Amino acid sequence: MEKLDGVANTLYVPLYARIYVSKKFPEYFFDEMALRTGAQLAVDISKGSFEYTNMASVARYYNMDKMIIKFIKEHKICNIVILGIGLETTYDRITQKCGLGEVNYYGIDLPEVIEIRKKYFTERKQETLIAGDMFEMEWKDEIDTSISTLLIVSGVFQYFFEDKIIEFIKNLKKEFPYGELIFDTTTKNGLKFTNWFIKRTGNPEALMHFYIEDSVSFSKKTDTVLVEELILFKDARELLRKKLSFITKLFMKIADSKRQALIIHLKW
Repeated sequence: MEKLDGVANTLYVPLYARIYVSKKFPEYFFDEMALRTGAQLAVDISKGSFEYTNMASVARYYNMDKMIIKFIKEHKICNIVILGIGLETTYDRITQKCGLGEVNYYGIDLPEVIEIRKKYFTERKQETLIAGDMFEMEWKDEIDTSISTLLIVSGVFQYFFEDKIIEFIKNLKKEFPYGELIFDTTTKNGLKFTNWFIKRTGNPEALMHFYIEDSVSFSKKTDTVLVEELILFKDARELLRKKLSFITKLFMKIADSKRQALIIHLKW
């Protein structure tokens, strides 16, 4: 298997989580393309994994998928832009539920990640992959910014510091006049637990830094409007309450009650 350093190497972690949950809890989340991609990998990618962290990763996709589908239904003609696409299978899950329609899909990531992605995924209709640093913004030149655009950042912002994230969101606002943004984040206490897990997986170069204590305050810092703030596990706790381990249910309950893991939806 390809070896990437630091942050880039984390692209295998969410892939394994989607595989794990698709096998164990398909009634909650099922990702056929993740299963097919996992079957192509030559080595085990489950190191440092356990039920709660896999559920935490997949709960992001579960909630974001619903938000993406809602956006597509509302706007019909639109862009879906996945920043830090890694080995994401969002395109497959969404088009399976909604069809292709008049939606343009874009995936942006570092050149070495895009090259690895191309080994596992064939070219798809209405999907464009762009190699580059998402923060540099050159990728915007390949996108029609005159139509409604939903930008998705999943499992990426945490690796950077707040000032960089704020500047980036303000740049998105300038370049995408009809844009909205969804991303996952955590609180300060939630970040401590996440970094413990990262160390456990043997990837200390990919520790996380960014967190949000107050979503309204953060939206003001970025000159945006807070549309929605979601806790991660509401549906999972209800649907899988008889199947999850006690410790997973406990961690989920704590995370939701203390708002330790969130999905934020901003617009401008």
